Amino acid sequence: MSNESTPNRNWILALSDFKITPIIIIMETQGLVVLNAQLVSGAASYRSAGIHAYIVNLLRQLKFDDNLRYLALTGPGALPEGIAMPVQRTKLPTHRPLIRILWEQTRLPWELVRLRASLLHAPAFVGPLWAPCPQILTILDLGFLRHPEFFRRGNRTYLHLLTRLSAKRAAAIITISKFSAQEISALLGSAPERIHVIYPGVEARFRPLPPAEVLRFRQEQNLPERFILYLGTLEPRKNLITLIHAFARLRDPELHLVLAGGKGWLYEPLFAEVERLGLNDRVHFAGYVPAETQTLWYNAATMLAYLSSYEGFGLPVVEALACGTPVVAANSSSLPEAAGDAALLAPPHDVEAIVASMEQVLSDAALRESLRERGLRHAAHFNWQTVAQQTATIYRSLVKQ
Repeated sequence: MSNESTPNRNWILALSDFKITPIIIIMETQGLVVLNAQLVSGAASYRSAGIHAYIVNLLRQLKFDDNLRYLALTGPGALPEGIAMPVQRTKLPTHRPLIRILWEQTRLPWELVRLRASLLHAPAFVGPLWAPCPQILTILDLGFLRHPEFFRRGNRTYLHLLTRLSAKRAAAIITISKFSAQEISALLGSAPERIHVIYPGVEARFRPLPPAEVLRFRQEQNLPERFILYLGTLEPRKNLITLIHAFARLRDPELHLVLAGGKGWLYEPLFAEVERLGLNDRVHFAGYVPAETQTLWYNAATMLAYLSSYEGFGLPVVEALACGTPVVAANSSSLPEAAGDAALLAPPHDVEAIVASMEQVLSDAALRESLRERGLRHAAHFNWQTVAQQTATIYRSLVKQ
């Protein structure tokens, strides 16, 4: 018998009455949780999206224990730093959506068989239609059902069909707000007891920075002294046309608006509307903002405006609050949960109400300081360690079954 041993296995020897050779029965003492992490590859186009932040931070924070082992399945591209769990890469270019979908539905189930997985976590809405083990699904929101006009036809059809089928097969569903939990129950028919709300975390890098560091960044970027910031993808769901209209009605000619983020679907009307309103000298498109500078952008801004028509949570709201930046947000979907009592809220399509909220923040120093203090307290409740702990609790409950 080999002297090699594995700390995660029990070795039971049963000696036969008729043979000298022992019979070795191997029993796993830990469940293997496999996470489908194809979207975290550096080659994928999701690195600025909320789903990317969710998966990356989960991979960073999940810790091995006496009951669970973890394995992340990723694509061939570069991975973010700080992922401690073992990683198995596929050679296929799964950053391409069609190849990723085919891999998930054909190759992934057989990988689970080969790995003898106890549980699969599919953190991006969709899991394989057949799997040899229970599945947990993470569904961030159901915007593709509530607002199909905000999605390309191919994405909409894929999510509409496969999210429904995946949800029916899932042993449990994780989502990121009470609002999304209600949507999943109402639109997918999932039993409320199978839906678990785990609020996302805020990374420690989002914090108030020294004024000198912020000033240096402002000078490097040639930023105005006072500006309203939007940080996120430029796409119709973010309601940026309404934000531009509200900004146009503010009375301060020295105030600027910075729309920072990568170009999404149907972004062109934003540029046309800025041109039509004659705001080219005061509305600026900063382009994609890498993670390394996001904290600086939040700190440099006078306020964050986040008036999205539909969100599963709205992480930029809490990120800005963690930096001590006042926030004006929409009072719809999940954004009141993200904002708590630390932001001013307005109906997402009521330009007058949005303007009034912005003017309050701009003109009232005492209010800004109050929002800053409340924001820092509120943001402190959101951390990724708690997300990982709550997620692992669900894993354990299903592995034991």
